[in-house]
Amino acid sequence: MQKKALIVDDDKAMLDILGKYLGNHGFSVITAPNGTEGLSMLENTKPDIIITDAEMPRMDGFAFCKELKGNRFLAAIPIIIMSGKKMGENDLISGYERGAEDYVIKPFSYPVLLAKINAVLRRAKERPAREPSTIKKDGFELNLAGRTLKISGKQVKVTSKELDLFTLLVSKPGRILSLNQLLETVWEYDPANHNNPHTVEVHISNLRKKLGAKLASRIKSVSGHGYKFE
Repeated sequence: MQKKALIVDDDKAMLDILGKYLGNHGFSVITAPNGTEGLSMLENTKPDIIITDAEMPRMDGFAFCKELKGNRFLAAIPIIIMSGKKMGENDLISGYERGAEDYVIKPFSYPVLLAKINAVLRRAKERPAREPSTIKKDGFELNLAGRTLKISGKQVKVTSKELDLFTLLVSKPGRILSLNQLLETVWEYDPANHNNPHTVEVHISNLRKKLGAKLASRIKSVSGHGYKFE
C-alpha cells in the first residue's frame, strides 16, 4: 500500500522538489505552506509521516509539532524537522520535547532523508509482529498495536520515540541496555557514525517527567553503562 507523506514548508521550491522526489519513490505526497494549514489538512487526512520546516510564518515547525502531539488522534504520526540553520542544543531539546523524531539540516541528502523516513515506517510496521499487542503490569498498560500508554488507567501523552524507549526498557527488566543498544534499536542509528548520548538522555528525562515519580524511579541510570528498568 502506498504511504502518505505530508510536507510542511513555506519554501515553494522545497515543496515541489521534495514532493517530486518522494513521489518518485513510492509516496503519495500532500503539502502545506505552514503549520496552521498543515493542521487544517489533518482534519481530513492522516499521513504516515510528516516532514516539516522549523522556520515558517504563522506557525513554525516547533509549534506545529507541539499542537500535533497534543492531539491524541494525531500524536502517533512521526515528525522529522528540517532546518536551514545548524541546530543548537536548546533547539534540539525544544524539538524533542515537542515530539520530533529526528532532524535534517538544509541542504540535506534526499537519499538520507528517505532512509530515515523508511526506517520509521518499517519500525512501525514490524513492531506488532515481533511483540505482544499489550504489556500490562506494575500499574501501567502499554498497547503496542494502538501505540498508547496508560498509567493507573489514565492515558499518558508520549511521543513515538518515548514509547519505543519505554517499551524496550520494560520488555527487558533488570537488564542494562547500553547507550549504543538504545541508539541502534530505538533510533536505528549506527553507533560508528552517531554515538551522542545526549539523544538518549533527553528522551529519558522527558519520559520520566511523564511517567510520574513512582514509575520514573524504576528507570535506573547505570553510570558508564546505560539504563535499566527495575
